[in-house]
Amino acid sequence: MLNATHEELLRRAKDLDPPTQHHIDGRSEAGDGGSFAVVSPRDGQHLVRVADAREAEVDLAVAAARRAFDTGPWPRLAPAERGRVLQRIADLLEERREELALTVSLEMGKPITDAYAIELRAAINTFRWYGQLADKLTDESPHTAPDSLALITREPAGVVGAVVPWNFPLTLAGWKVAPALATGCTVVLKPSENSPLSALLLGRIATEAGLPPGVLNVVTGDGPVAGRALGLHPDVDVLAFTGSTAVGRHFLRYAADSNLKRVWLELGGKSPNIILPDAPDLEKAAATAAWGIFFNQGEMCTAPSRLLVHSSIAEQVTEAVVARARELRVGDPLDPATEMGALVGDSHLARVLEHVASGLEEGARLRAGGGRTLPETGGSYLRPTVFDRVDPGMRLAREEIFGPVLSVLAFDDLDEAVRLANATEYGLAAGLWTSDLSTAHQVSRALKAGTVWVNCYEEGDLTVPFGGMKQSGNGRDKSAHAIDKYTELKTTWIQL
Repeated sequence: MLNATHEELLRRAKDLDPPTQHHIDGRSEAGDGGSFAVVSPRDGQHLVRVADAREAEVDLAVAAARRAFDTGPWPRLAPAERGRVLQRIADLLEERREELALTVSLEMGKPITDAYAIELRAAINTFRWYGQLADKLTDESPHTAPDSLALITREPAGVVGAVVPWNFPLTLAGWKVAPALATGCTVVLKPSENSPLSALLLGRIATEAGLPPGVLNVVTGDGPVAGRALGLHPDVDVLAFTGSTAVGRHFLRYAADSNLKRVWLELGGKSPNIILPDAPDLEKAAATAAWGIFFNQGEMCTAPSRLLVHSSIAEQVTEAVVARARELRVGDPLDPATEMGALVGDSHLARVLEHVASGLEEGARLRAGGGRTLPETGGSYLRPTVFDRVDPGMRLAREEIFGPVLSVLAFDDLDEAVRLANATEYGLAAGLWTSDLSTAHQVSRALKAGTVWVNCYEEGDLTVPFGGMKQSGNGRDKSAHAIDKYTELKTTWIQL
């Protein structure tokens, strides 16, 4: 548990000395690409300047990962030994939990309590879980004719390029890096240019934990240069990406234009959250709807941004969400009392405000928020925002906003609710609130989403897979199913 006051955290934040150079082949590498400024969204101030990767730096990192895979010890270690290193990474993340939480809060605006209790918990658990899984994976030997023996073996796929976003910088890095390492792959990690500092720390912690040189490399830079170079690189065997659907399309093109590397995508969402009149606890349903859209400043691909409510209870539920929006404490991410921090930066805040303006222009009713707050801080803060009377054709109901903006849509029957829920190009997640078991099963099957939460939202652990349908991507993070992305199946047929 984080045990520090706002003043103490401010002091500790000033004492942070984050790494600013790429982590390549187990050591710091300045590179020749220059540098870029990391700006904190809490106050608009520059934190540090970080090395900016060009193609040359990406080539260095991929070459290190290639050597480590082709001739290094990591793929050839016993799985239990790899697992012990991953668990040691988890231990070191735990030891440096406050430093990492402060870093995440400073670079992307997440409240320190969430960074410490949720982000770091998830990252630590991910490395520990895959460390424990590493020596429990099994190959197959199907039954064949008596004069033959068939073996189906899993082999590490090779060099993995992992490109991750800024909203959960350590958690989402862990979801890619940990299962890839567990299988014996080597990795080049490119974090978002908005949140490079925590990823650079992760690279150094992994080396300290005993990861051989070249097994995990971290390069910092922007997507159009460093990300593109990874996507096009002929020595990258697998590309795993979490981010926008538009950028996901680029990575598919990069694969087609290079070596046809496998590309695994976890993309955007416009998740519906359906509340039926027979919900077991309407008060809890409304509170969870508010929490879901305002948690992490609404900067979540799974955010339940479309609240679908039966018309008989629509006003009651909306009033409860609006009341929560008005009382939510927006403030400095380094204040433990803050419930919603800053959006990642002014450019992103401007994009969110464009969606708010479009909602007003198209005739939706603004019930709460809708504007910037705390401008005197220099930070990128937005009031929690709620619209109702939203039409399914409005931008508010169709486009991913990635901010604390909720659209309420009313429906009259269950068939209409399912139609509205599925009326999107995305298919990442959905919520359903009902007391009827048959309804829960039938609607869950009808919803085109990779995850359906019933009478809850954002629940789960590492035993279950996570990923999307339709334009929300392919493949799965988390669980043993993530191993499929980083392994190749080989058949060996032996005639006896």
